[in-house]
Amino acid sequence: MSRRVIPVADARTLPPEAAGAAVRPPSGEVVDALARPLHDLRISVTDRCNFRCVYCMPREVFDKNYQFLPHAALLSLEEIERLARLFVAQGVTKIRLTGGEPLLRKNIEFLIERLATLRTVDGEPLDLTLTTNGSLLARKARALRDAGLTRVTVSLDALDDTLFRRMNDADFAVADVLDGIEAAQAVGLAPLKVNMVVKRGTNDAEIVPMARHFRGSDVTLRFIEYMDVGTSNGWNMTEVLPSADVVARIAEHFPLVPLEPHSAAETAQRWGYADGAGEIGVISSVTRAFCGNCTRARLSTEGKLYLCLFASMGYDLRTIVRNGASDDAISTAIARIWAGRADRYSQLRGSAAVPADTAPEARRIEMSYIGG
Repeated sequence: MSRRVIPVADARTLPPEAAGAAVRPPSGEVVDALARPLHDLRISVTDRCNFRCVYCMPREVFDKNYQFLPHAALLSLEEIERLARLFVAQGVTKIRLTGGEPLLRKNIEFLIERLATLRTVDGEPLDLTLTTNGSLLARKARALRDAGLTRVTVSLDALDDTLFRRMNDADFAVADVLDGIEAAQAVGLAPLKVNMVVKRGTNDAEIVPMARHFRGSDVTLRFIEYMDVGTSNGWNMTEVLPSADVVARIAEHFPLVPLEPHSAAETAQRWGYADGAGEIGVISSVTRAFCGNCTRARLSTEGKLYLCLFASMGYDLRTIVRNGASDDAISTAIARIWAGRADRYSQLRGSAAVPADTAPEARRIEMSYIGG
């Protein structure tokens, strides 16, 4: 039987200006072509997941014949740690571990323990967090916290068990995810966030029940517009429910007041319950672009550096790492790649100005491969 593969990256290693650049130590602060600094790094530690969510890894594509990356292709935990250290030396202050499902990566606690020892250029501990579907969180929460993880974000798209099982397409019970959230809170993985991807006509009836459930729980619930990431999920604009509609639906039941962002680079718009029972967030990735303040880079599980969630091409850092490059040489490559970054797909979506490698017809990177 043939095996199915979704090509997700080209064979680029470095841009011409980086390949021939003079080696120099990290500066502690690099900015891209639009003056955006590099402060956030998302590291995918595996391309595998035990869910088959309809908007991310639909089973008709990611079936039993799908060819995942061989283990030898993945960055080792030691290679991830080394690259993370070099990114931190260039100004990164926050690292988020993603997947696939990151808790499927063997010895993830060891990696967290090593990353937790890193310090920013100002000598502060990293903001070290992880995004998970929650399926393994109840059993791993204590070990993750003991290893040094500071926060966790859980993906949860419905409270209705039948709908949740249908959306994760793995017959996984919503109660088990809720148990994981409770376990994470109990060990101090806070502030805890829950992300709900809203797909019009599929789970939008769960918006208010989700808000009601997490009100007053010290959990920040965030609603994410269904995004055109990758090509496997059959994205259609008609299935996008604008964040403004989400806020309006909740406000009908629980009055809301706008809150100031924590930082200019924050992706979510914050709303507080008028009675002080916590807050919600909305991530308007389709209807309200936030590219102008984007400070995020993404490192894939086999060591390609992506400059945008909607990119189709990445830069191969694994090759230069395994070819014996020095720390300064790798730092130079990272700085030069970031300095050439001009990505702003969400701002340009639908316009003639969208670059060819991020145009809607291009085969973009899959969310399951690079994380959200």
